[in-house]
Amino acid sequence: MRLNPQPSLRVLLASLAVALLSLPAVAADPTGPGQAGYSSAGNRAAEKAFVDTLMAKMTLEEKLGQLNQPRGLGSDTGPAATAASDAQIASGAIGSILGSHGAALTCRLQHVAVEQTRLGIPLLFASDVIHGFRTLFPVPLGEAASFDTAEVRNAARVAAVEATAHGIHWTYAPMVDISRDPRWGRIVEGAGEDPYLGSAMAAARVRGFQGDDLAAPDTLLATAKHFVGYGAAEGGRDYNVADMSERTLYEVYLPPFKAAVDAGAESVMAAFNEVAGVPMHANRGLIEGVLRGQWGWDGVLVSDYTGVMELIPHGVAANREEAGRLALRAGVDVDMVSEIYLKDLPAAVRAGRVPMAQVDASVRRVLNAKYRLGLFDDPYRYCKDVRREQALTLNPQQRAAARRMAQKSFVLLQNDGGVLPLSKSLRTLAVIGPLADHRAAMLGNWAVAGRQEDAITPIEGLRAALGDRTRLLVAKGAEIEGDDTSGIDEAVRVARSADAVVMFLGEHPEMSAEANNRSSLDLPGVQQQLALAVAATGKPVVVVLLNGRPLSIGALQGKVPAILEAWFPGVEGGHAIADVLFGDVKPSGKLPVTFPRNVGQVPIYYAHKNTGRPPREGEKYTSKYLDVPWTPLYAFGHGLSYTTFHYDAPVVQRATLPMSGLQQQVSVRVTNTGKRAGAEVVQLYLRDDVASVTRPVKELRGFRRVELQPGESRTLTFPLGFDDLAMYDIDMRRVVEPGTFTVFVGGSSDDVQEARFDVVP
Repeated sequence: MRLNPQPSLRVLLASLAVALLSLPAVAADPTGPGQAGYSSAGNRAAEKAFVDTLMAKMTLEEKLGQLNQPRGLGSDTGPAATAASDAQIASGAIGSILGSHGAALTCRLQHVAVEQTRLGIPLLFASDVIHGFRTLFPVPLGEAASFDTAEVRNAARVAAVEATAHGIHWTYAPMVDISRDPRWGRIVEGAGEDPYLGSAMAAARVRGFQGDDLAAPDTLLATAKHFVGYGAAEGGRDYNVADMSERTLYEVYLPPFKAAVDAGAESVMAAFNEVAGVPMHANRGLIEGVLRGQWGWDGVLVSDYTGVMELIPHGVAANREEAGRLALRAGVDVDMVSEIYLKDLPAAVRAGRVPMAQVDASVRRVLNAKYRLGLFDDPYRYCKDVRREQALTLNPQQRAAARRMAQKSFVLLQNDGGVLPLSKSLRTLAVIGPLADHRAAMLGNWAVAGRQEDAITPIEGLRAALGDRTRLLVAKGAEIEGDDTSGIDEAVRVARSADAVVMFLGEHPEMSAEANNRSSLDLPGVQQQLALAVAATGKPVVVVLLNGRPLSIGALQGKVPAILEAWFPGVEGGHAIADVLFGDVKPSGKLPVTFPRNVGQVPIYYAHKNTGRPPREGEKYTSKYLDVPWTPLYAFGHGLSYTTFHYDAPVVQRATLPMSGLQQQVSVRVTNTGKRAGAEVVQLYLRDDVASVTRPVKELRGFRRVELQPGESRTLTFPLGFDDLAMYDIDMRRVVEPGTFTVFVGGSSDDVQEARFDVVP
């Protein structure tokens, strides 16, 4: 049932009707903004007319209230802040709320905003829906390991359907920061080290969250964060400075944001870090210059938690008003939690220290977002149906999607001797490790409304898969942290009594994500000692890793036969792990980030520059280490299957490309040479061999998942065009230079076949 607008809103709608008479017919679509698509020129004209009419009625305080976002209860991710109150909402001092959800609560608060304020402007409810709402999917780093954009888009779509049923309009995801430092806790929240893969995942998740029509009541405003360079924080320490060249900024850190914007992202969040001495919450050059100017983006730029206020400790603002002036001038529209815009800018605007035009520009963008979501048409559309909330929460279809996503996210790092898959006819199976029955490790970080009782643990998944056929022998062996080794002997005894052993090792979820950075990448506590002691029994041993970052597990190579990277896999993680361990589902994930041998190699990533003295074995004065190889433990793109694949040499369609026709096709024949069916992620990399500036040794420019039966071959074709061949030249112009290009195709960045072609003037 459609709810009637409040009197103040009816006046605005009547005014809008008059304005619409002079617009093209499409703008006056009688279905209204809640039903019609919002992207046509006509609807944008209707949007402008509506917002113009509304803004003409607003006082300065009402405008600044639209830019104020306090926290809801239980939404702290930074310094303590005052939670939103009914009185504040009724006074018109709030435009959006962080962290409040639930159909009943959000509808109650929305009624206050619509019925008790002078103009009846609805609220936006925002939340960190990062990898699901109540139905938790794998953490984003795990999702990226699937190299499956369709599955990732579907995961975001499921999250949007569930979150909107609980009254949420706006998610602070996807995080699209590129990170090449696994010490940084928030690497778990992104897509890893590569800008091409990161861009593909960014676009998929934006499209999943926002759907095909933003005005539909099951779509979320997506937020690409954190703009920009946050993943380059020095020392891997959250909130730290990020110092980089302009070239690195444009080639590595900006592309995923451009992909998110091109996919239609309606929101972007500013980063905590500075870039080249300018904190991002005051960085007009990048926000207004690049994001809005060069890219033409017109969405809502939201601060991070107290990000505006933090311009003071950054040392670029002397007080709250100055911080607010800098942020608003830079193009930060919404002040999350600081309340600086609300409390400190009214006097500055009236005194002329802040132009009214800057306030109006930000208010317009916030009101545009509410219009595009259909909230002026029906402010309660996301929360009024409690039955929808119940039906769309953790239902069987959503759980099935989470299980499927988890299956595709797992990466088989090694499988010596074909230990995996395990047989379901084992008489006894030892289940060892501190994470074997750890529910929080299934949910991972940013669980939002997730509940531990929703999660299927590994041991529950194994029991469900095996039934009564196999007896499980269980030993914890060690805690996640600490130096207590007293449980190792019991674990060894249990392992010796079993036909095979599965160990669940890794990190607690609170060891990654925001503010959870580590100076070591080793398995925490005595888990490595536990693994080696159990492996020494000679039994078939499988280690399943549950973690939010790459770990330096080189000590297990050659000692532990099989290692499966399972990340933090979501509510269906236990079932999905069992599916893969017993071969009901074949592993197909690939690493979205390099695994170093030890933390001393960091930063380490596949798309490095060659240097003038590239590393060479046996030559001292080349770029390498004395105490460890320069190569990674596991390279970007690495991931095994239960079968094997053979790649023929790639074939380029044209040996020579004229600059006037930069269209190339690369074909490769892939064959399943094993005895089992399997899925492979075929990866294409490219290098500009000689250029006016140095280029990476290779860059990912395409990937494709292919499923093959034993003995089956398939030829895949990858198109290459200007964007794939282009680079920023010495003058930072985006160009394609003539010369030789090398194409690499294979199953990982370090296992490829090559071909070449020339670009000529």
